[in-house]
Amino acid sequence: MLAMVPRLRAFAVSLCGNADRADDLVQETLLRAITHIDSFEPGSNLGAWLVTILRNCFLSEARKRCKEVEDTKGSYVQSLRSAPEQESRLGMDEFRAALAKLPADQREALLLVGAAGFSYDDIAIICQTTTGTIKSRINRARTRLAILLSIDSISDLGCDDKIRAILDSNNGSCSAQWR
Repeated sequence: MLAMVPRLRAFAVSLCGNADRADDLVQETLLRAITHIDSFEPGSNLGAWLVTILRNCFLSEARKRCKEVEDTKGSYVQSLRSAPEQESRLGMDEFRAALAKLPADQREALLLVGAAGFSYDDIAIICQTTTGTIKSRINRARTRLAILLSIDSISDLGCDDKIRAILDSNNGSCSAQWR
């Protein structure tokens, strides 16, 4: 098998046009050949078997590369980054604890408007009360949560859209002031 390496490398260079990629291709070929040595039939042409493996490796790699998109400026990679989840999980745990301290009617109204997305009028129908009462409950709930969470403005919430949607009376606007 080792005697075939120079011929495999020459064939790989002719396929790739790049010596480094050719070396990687030969290495992958030898790895696959050793892994699947039990499929080699003794007495058959070892060189042909290795060249077939090399060719199949090359074609598989070429198919994969056709689906890849080159990102020379790195802008796509930048868009794939995500913020660490630890802070948002801690923030959500703190938010849930504060939410549990609200009276049931305020918590219900706040969750219906913020989490479920209902209008004040719809919530009034659901809760069998007036729209003014719902507005009052939601305002009191938001004020109480702001105190419990030590929030002076909506920008103190960071980037957690779930919490922001529930607490923000302007539906996501960062300019809303709490106190």
